[in-house]
Amino acid sequence: QVQLVESGGGLVQAGASLRLSCAASGRTFSSYIMGWFRQAPGKEREFVAALSWSGSNTDYADSVKGRFTASRDNGKNTVYLQMNSLKPEDTAVYYCAASLLRRLVVRTTEYHYWGQGTQVTVSS
Repeated sequence: QVQLVESGGGLVQAGASLRLSCAASGRTFSSYIMGWFRQAPGKEREFVAALSWSGSNTDYADSVKGRFTASRDNGKNTVYLQMNSLKPEDTAVYYCAASLLRRLVVRTTEYHYWGQGTQVTVSS
């Protein structure tokens, strides 16, 4: 089992950058596929990014490609989401998640553990 704690959210202006972190407990962190999701008010939780065990393989939602970069440091049991050129439509609660599956996955139902989320608000 793994416990996930996100941090790094905040209020920024459009065009700014933020880096989210997700600290994981447990000795088997490197065996999990890790993902980032977000949920805006009144909307369903949506996929943002996924990383393989080593972080060498990634997948991104079209809406964030070229602006967001996901990475992980297995030595620190931490996954990151670097968000550049933020837009008001990026405003949401951001969640990290861990999957026991053996491939990059994008659906919420394919992730087994979730953090509590961190709020990101982008003003225009």
